[in-house]
Amino acid sequence: MRVWRSGGLLALFSSWACADSRFDFQPAQTSIAQDIHDLHSWLMVVILVIFCLVFGVMFYAIFKHRRSLGHNAKPFHENTAVEVAWTLIPALILVVMAWPAAKVVLAQKDSHDATLTIKATGYQWFWGYDYLDSGFGYKSKLVTPRSQIENYKSAGDAKGEHYLLEVDEPLVVPVDTKVRILTTSNDVIHSWAMPAFGVKQDAIPGFIRDTWFKAERTGIFRGQCSELCGRDHGFMPIVVKVVSKDDYKTWLGKKQAEAKAAADDPNKTWTRDELIARGQKVYEANCVACHKADGKGGGPFPALAGSKIATGPKEGHVHIVLTGKNAMPSWAGLTDTEIAAVITYERNSFGNKTGDFVLPKDVKAARK
Repeated sequence: MRVWRSGGLLALFSSWACADSRFDFQPAQTSIAQDIHDLHSWLMVVILVIFCLVFGVMFYAIFKHRRSLGHNAKPFHENTAVEVAWTLIPALILVVMAWPAAKVVLAQKDSHDATLTIKATGYQWFWGYDYLDSGFGYKSKLVTPRSQIENYKSAGDAKGEHYLLEVDEPLVVPVDTKVRILTTSNDVIHSWAMPAFGVKQDAIPGFIRDTWFKAERTGIFRGQCSELCGRDHGFMPIVVKVVSKDDYKTWLGKKQAEAKAAADDPNKTWTRDELIARGQKVYEANCVACHKADGKGGGPFPALAGSKIATGPKEGHVHIVLTGKNAMPSWAGLTDTEIAAVITYERNSFGNKTGDFVLPKDVKAARK
């Protein structure tokens, strides 16, 4: 693909486009992203040439054969040579355009021989990352302050440099390493997109799709979910932090140690107060976006305060969390302890005073 940049016309076109990033792609950080940029620039030149030729001939014919010069329209039809020409020429142009495009598309799909495999799961509305080769994972959520988000009447803080593009836990990968991304979704269709890497892959519930990238320099790169996925679609950023291989090893060891320390003891005997404290954290991490901090919900998301589910039989509460209902997706991806804790919290908060609690073993039994 790189040979296209040697052409004078292409170089002129590309330099004009790059003069202002508003008219071009983000600076390429991978070979695939560079190939996409080159392909785009080359095809734009082809399209521009075709546009000039077709409309140039048309306007010339209209101008030179206008009635004011004494020309009269002549009826004619069936010209075999013209019909063959206007069929073959576009077909050849399409072949010339399709060949390099197919090479780029095939390269985008070639995820074999990856050194690192990460599963990216879309949630409404954040991303979860599981490092499948290393045995840990975490959620990556927006951290733009509400005072910036709600500043639509100049009543809050001014928008930050990375407004709506900053997260608490970025995806961390080593430089010069082929990373395979497996995408799926917990609820609706999302799309994992990182323009600087030339990556966009839909995340579809019940399916695993894959893509890959190999970042060529360290730094922080930002993208967003690019599939309309609900009310807070615009609050679902993607941040990738590319670090040196030594720094990645250090970070990996730290995350594995944290995951081991945070793992729940399957033999632990939980008290109601312990489950409520743990459940509040689970609720704030996963449920608060829809059901709100006060449990009063809104729109298609019903209130938990005083609800029949949160104050009724425990079995029904467990079932709806595991299977979902209407706009609420299944949360079966949480651990038994997390589900037991959040249900206990919901049944003893927001004015709900059932006084009961759910144990991890109850959730485990309900999964069967």
